[in-house]
Amino acid sequence: MDDYRVLNRASWDERVPAHAASPDYMLERFVDDPDFLSGVVRFDVPRLGDISGLRGVHLQCHIGTDTVSLARLGARMSGLDFSTPAIEQAQGFADRLGLEVDFHQADVYDAVEVLGGASYDLVFTGIGAIGWLPSIERWANTVAGLLKPGGRLFIREGHPMLWALEGSKHPGLITLGYPYFETEEPMVWDEGGTYVATDVEFQHNVTHEWNHGLAEIMNALMTAGMEITAFEEHDSVPWEALPGHMTLDPESGEWRLTEHPERLPASYTLQARRR
Repeated sequence: MDDYRVLNRASWDERVPAHAASPDYMLERFVDDPDFLSGVVRFDVPRLGDISGLRGVHLQCHIGTDTVSLARLGARMSGLDFSTPAIEQAQGFADRLGLEVDFHQADVYDAVEVLGGASYDLVFTGIGAIGWLPSIERWANTVAGLLKPGGRLFIREGHPMLWALEGSKHPGLITLGYPYFETEEPMVWDEGGTYVATDVEFQHNVTHEWNHGLAEIMNALMTAGMEITAFEEHDSVPWEALPGHMTLDPESGEWRLTEHPERLPASYTLQARRR
């Protein structure tokens, strides 16, 4: 099971320079506009509310665009990711923006040991993070272990229904191709490319991923001592999750099914507090 970390880290390490250079991450827009926020954070600003002065940590932060966006909203942020190149890129980026954000390299399951337990007001996790973890129960215990009593988890993630779907070259045809619930064995992928625009050809393309059903996520959080305080499903995601079947809404910057978007819960926002 430990091999998944080695394989996944190699894939993410290799993609960091391409992601940082891609126009999709808009790093120069952050530099040019001190009020600019990542699309993921901007989508949820009404749900986040006032986070000024909160001590926050962004788990699985990658190159830190969501992390610095939360810092721009007034939170005192830390970021954690298992990829050393990602952390180095994120720290350099935050320093360039003049933001006091500290980044740490560690596996997410080691976050309490690395960052210190029960010291945060806010744990944030963004799109495309928890699917890289084999146990949602361990993740929930990590979240609870980081939060002060009354501290809040805020997660927006791809919907497990979306992750279970497989697109087809035939217009309008989408099938259930992958597990909805957490499985002991991972889904093994061997795919080049990445989710942003780039011409780079990658060498490390084998990855392991897991899906986690909504009830599994919520039950794991409640068992870990968390209380669910808000839950909302959305018909959109910030990337073309089903190529050929989705259309970009230029106003929101999010992708929806081209036909009958009301049929698919594509993402969700979940909030919980530590009891």
